[in-house]
Amino acid sequence: MNPDKSPCPCGSNLGYQQCCCLWHEGVPAGDAPSLMRSRYTAYILCNEAYLLDTWHPSTRPRHIAFDPQQRWLGLKLTKAKVTGAATAEVEFIARYRIGGATAARLHERSRFVRDAGRWLYVDGDSLE
Repeated sequence: MNPDKSPCPCGSNLGYQQCCCLWHEGVPAGDAPSLMRSRYTAYILCNEAYLLDTWHPSTRPRHIAFDPQQRWLGLKLTKAKVTGAATAEVEFIARYRIGGATAARLHERSRFVRDAGRWLYVDGDSLE
């Protein structure tokens, strides 16, 4: 992917430079769905620093191991709801393929919290 000329992988109708790139460069995401989309794009770009920076410290791993054979195929947000003054949930389906295998999907309900004006991913429940 050439992030300078490509549509944003998150599925918006914008180019990467006008969409997730803004968050990857430090602008805080305005809501949990935007953070979810930007994190999906960060997985595609193997942007470990952004993923760790947007992960709540209570559940953040030390590092993220990217599988070079994994290809993300698409993201669909199915539900998003505010659950409190500084909390939200986003349900999504992300499709992917590893090597030449059949496409698979990750269906998750993710929890987010707003801390010091920034949305952070906390954790999620698999809905498979």
